[in-house]
Amino acid sequence: MKKTGTGLRAVAMIAAAASLALTGCAEVDATAPSAARAHVSTQARFGTVDCREAKCVALTFDAGPSENSARLLDILKEKQVPATFFLLGKRHIEKYPELVRRMAAEGHEVASHTWDHKILTRIGPERIREELERPNAAIERLTGHRPTLMRPPQGRTDATVHDICRELGMSEVLWSVTAKDYTTTDSDLITERVLAQVSRDGIILLHDIYQGTVPAVPGIIDALKSRGYVFVTVPQLLAPGKAEPGKVYR
Repeated sequence: MKKTGTGLRAVAMIAAAASLALTGCAEVDATAPSAARAHVSTQARFGTVDCREAKCVALTFDAGPSENSARLLDILKEKQVPATFFLLGKRHIEKYPELVRRMAAEGHEVASHTWDHKILTRIGPERIREELERPNAAIERLTGHRPTLMRPPQGRTDATVHDICRELGMSEVLWSVTAKDYTTTDSDLITERVLAQVSRDGIILLHDIYQGTVPAVPGIIDALKSRGYVFVTVPQLLAPGKAEPGKVYR
């Protein structure tokens, strides 16, 4: 597959960011899904899955949509698995609007990964606001729903980011499982890495922009279902609790 110079630079930039992501998110004080659920005393169920009882896990995909997203959506539809997509605006939402609409129409959670993958802790408040507001507006135009979840690039966040997210009604979502799919095109290795790390309430980080990732998804789904896991979106994972603006979840 050929990529333009701009496309290659964009992918390389995201891969470099991802290589730092583990240390970046490890330092953040985050709320676990079980803690989010524990704050709510209601016995009401959320949809068809109650993660207080079921062994839930959330598949999340960063940095799309991409040329691989249609195939990914086909797989998720066939397997009847919902996912959470943290989308980039520039060169992604604006390039594949029909895929954003399809994600929402097929029941996936559509969220933000910023407009241009800027590291939010390295820019000022006004630029942070722009990085968050632009994809929100674009997603709302396409789906009719304004995102309430975002994932900061590299998992880098701080008090200023929290405050602006609170102002915009957004919560930050990190991850507990990473396949490091930016380092390999080996789908079997990606599958192995995910399966070695997953536990109950896991939030799995994948990127459908990389060529080895989407082919790994069917095997990941089948293996985790065989272990008794139920796939849910991030909001379902937290329910009956709700993500609170300005807070970080992992």
